[in-house]
Amino acid sequence: MASSSVKIRLSRRGRKKLALYDIVVANATSPRDGRFIEKLGTYNPNTNPATILFDEEKALKWLLNGAEPTDTVGRMLSYKGVLLRKHLQIGVIKGAITQEIADARYQDWTKSKQEKIEGKVSTLAQKAQDAKSAKFAAEKVANEAKAKVVASKRNAASADLEAAAIAAAKEASGESSEESAEEETKVEEVKAEEVAAPVEAAAPDAPVDAVVSEEKAAE
Repeated sequence: MASSSVKIRLSRRGRKKLALYDIVVANATSPRDGRFIEKLGTYNPNTNPATILFDEEKALKWLLNGAEPTDTVGRMLSYKGVLLRKHLQIGVIKGAITQEIADARYQDWTKSKQEKIEGKVSTLAQKAQDAKSAKFAAEKVANEAKAKVVASKRNAASADLEAAAIAAAKEASGESSEESAEEETKVEEVKAEEVAAPVEAAAPDAPVDAVVSEEKAAE
C-alpha cells in the first residue's frame, strides 16, 4: 500500500518546555502535527534514558510496505532493532536465510542490547546515588561549620557576661572598701576627740592647783 509518500515521523504534543511526541504514520504532504494515518507509539525525551514505546510489529509492517522513517524516527527504530528485523526479513523473503536463522540473530541482538541498556541504567543509578551521597556529605560539613560558629558566638557571649559580672563585683567591692575606709576615718576622729576632751576640761582647774600650792607654802 504505502510508498515513499508515506512517512513514519513524530507529532508534537505536551506542554511548552516539556514536549512529548507521538510516533505516527502520515502522508508526507500532511502538516507536521496534522492528521495522520495511524499512531504507532510515543516518545518522551524528558527521561534519562529517553522513553520510546511503540508497536514494533506495526512499525515493521509499514517499513516492509515502503514507509520511510524520518532521521529521528529512523534512529529510534534502529535503537529498538526494528531496522535489523526489516533487514533480516528481507533476507528471508529473498531466500538468503531461513526464518529460524533470522529469528535467532534477532534474539541474540536483543539480548546484547538489553544488557547494554541495563548497564547504562545501572550506571546512571549509581551516579545519582553518588551525587546524593556527595550532597549529603557537603550538607553535613556545612552544618558542622555552622554549629561551630554558633558555639563560638555562644562562648564569646558567655565570656562577655562573665567578664561583666567580675567587673561589677570588683566595682562593688571597691565601693565597700571606700565606705569601710570612711567609717574607720570617722571612728579615728571620734577617738581623737574623746582623748582630747579631758585635757581641755582640765585646763580651767589649773589655777586651783596653783592656789593650793601657794597656801601650803605660806604655812
